[in-house]
Amino acid sequence: MTAPRIRVVLVDDHAVVRRGLRAFAETEPDLEIVGEAEDGEAAVALLRERATLGEPLPDVVLMDLLMPRMDGVAATAAIAAAHPEVKVVVLTSFGEVERVHAALAAGAAGYLLKDAEPEEVAAAIRAAAAGEVHLDAGVARELTRRMTAPHTGMGSLTPREREVLALVAQGHGNREIARRLVISERTARTHVSNVLAKLQLTSRTQAALYAIREGVITPPTQPL
Repeated sequence: MTAPRIRVVLVDDHAVVRRGLRAFAETEPDLEIVGEAEDGEAAVALLRERATLGEPLPDVVLMDLLMPRMDGVAATAAIAAAHPEVKVVVLTSFGEVERVHAALAAGAAGYLLKDAEPEEVAAAIRAAAAGEVHLDAGVARELTRRMTAPHTGMGSLTPREREVLALVAQGHGNREIARRLVISERTARTHVSNVLAKLQLTSRTQAALYAIREGVITPPTQPL
């Protein structure tokens, strides 16, 4: 008896990438492309519609990370919450290692580099469908290196801490930061302390200069 084919949905904002993945998958007798989406929001809507209509959900979603409207990390989290039986394998470039870590935390079952060979793409899909995890070796090494490196620098800041750094650099005090971010002043003060500690800075002035140097904010224009 022939084993059931693995149902796959392709999610990428570049149509040419989706066409290439589809063309490859159609040469594999055990893979079946059952849908495509141009971004994370469309992917979540596609799965919701299939579930509502009683159609079989995909076994695996191949998910790009950088997309408009809803990126791959947010879409992975939404799919994992609504359809935990659906496995997500993210497609990434080597420069998106931070997003890979976030995608895994959101529930992704593995990741591939976009320049992976077709055989590796098929292997990742089959591994995910079988409940296994497929990790690109190069990205895995970089993730491990970052996880064991000292937690300093911009890469150590959470998204909220980056917001706080920008507001500090713009000259806002804790009360104004709390108002803008709709948090308590005590929480704002804690965030500022954490930012300074992670960046190994001792003052708000140093934080402002650091933010300008790193491109978090643009320096104020000097009057003529």
